[in-house]
Amino acid sequence: MTSRADRIRAAIEAAFPPAEVAVTDDSHRHAGHAGARPEGETHYSVRVVSPAFAGQSRVARSRAVHAVLAAEFSGGLHALSLRLLAPGEGEAAQ
Repeated sequence: MTSRADRIRAAIEAAFPPAEVAVTDDSHRHAGHAGARPEGETHYSVRVVSPAFAGQSRVARSRAVHAVLAAEFSGGLHALSLRLLAPGEGEAAQ
């Protein structure tokens, strides 16, 4: 059985190739908060750098990633912290 982090990474890499993807499970930091579950795998930070984001607004990028991960949201994923960049964009662009 694969972890949710692995499934998130694989789905994003497939949807936005070529992509540099980093996924961090932050669930332990949200224990007791809405949507948190004792087994974790509910809250993630995701950083993606992909040419697919070039020319897209921050909102469009976020909507695209949320659409790709719809099955994960329906299966217990509660929250994502997203940093979505096109190549050459600095961290300050987000």
